[in-house]
Amino acid sequence: MSKEERDEKSIEKEAKPGKPKFKVSGGRLIIEHKKIAEKMKNIKHKIVIMSGKGGVGKTTVAVNLAFALAWKGYQVGILDADIHGPDVPKMLGVEGQHPMGGPMGIFPVIGPLNIKVMSMELLLKDSKTPIIWRGPLKMRVIEQFLSDVVWTALDFLICDLPPGTGDEPLSIMQLIPDLDGIIIVTTPQDVALLDVRKAIMMAKQLNVRVLGVIENMAGFICPHCGNKTYIFGLGGGEEAAKEMNVPFLGRLPLDMRIREVSDQGKPFIVEHTDSEAAKSFMQIVEKIEEELGIKS
Repeated sequence: MSKEERDEKSIEKEAKPGKPKFKVSGGRLIIEHKKIAEKMKNIKHKIVIMSGKGGVGKTTVAVNLAFALAWKGYQVGILDADIHGPDVPKMLGVEGQHPMGGPMGIFPVIGPLNIKVMSMELLLKDSKTPIIWRGPLKMRVIEQFLSDVVWTALDFLICDLPPGTGDEPLSIMQLIPDLDGIIIVTTPQDVALLDVRKAIMMAKQLNVRVLGVIENMAGFICPHCGNKTYIFGLGGGEEAAKEMNVPFLGRLPLDMRIREVSDQGKPFIVEHTDSEAAKSFMQIVEKIEEELGIKS
């Protein structure tokens, strides 16, 4: 009997009625959930976007990666698992809309480029309502997002997590079956890179694959002269990826037009197709395809 089989039998033996049942699969300790498995079975690739700390532009990167994948012709969904700061609907232009429910479950809102969207913000009375919850309630909501939302057939489900290595990242990594891996977003400066290493170590301890690191805000492009200034430095994300022996997916410049169109809920790569940032997003998508063995 292999070590994995022994671990699985030990965990199943310790499971108690009425409590979550765990199993070991591919070296990962995951929570068994039949409804989640059923809802996820028609999604080809499931990718988590996370960061070690806040303020690195993780949600902006997650949304624009979803846009880039959809622009290439993929069927894409995005799950906003940031319960306390659900900003994905704003960036996708679906703020204020509400999902529809039916016998099959909850149907996500449809955004630009036919991207399916689910977020806590879509369930609130208004955008000023705060979520003041502790960990168990947050895990229950994430569980429902995965088990009750009718995603239908998707090529990619992008899951945007809150920063750090707390409840939400742990829940997502243990609840999603056949998770392809995580992508970590950082900025080049040392203080951000300290937390990148923690995020990578969390993934490794949970036996979740790190698909790569993205270095965001790597140089500010002046809107007047086009010159680039490296406000936060350059190369830190790539250096951290090499140090931790994970792929480096690329770097994105700090372009104020990304902020402008994100505030308007429009796809940056469609509005500014020829920009350096749009080309960088598409190149990163190509590297993700390579990591997943997809021939485009």
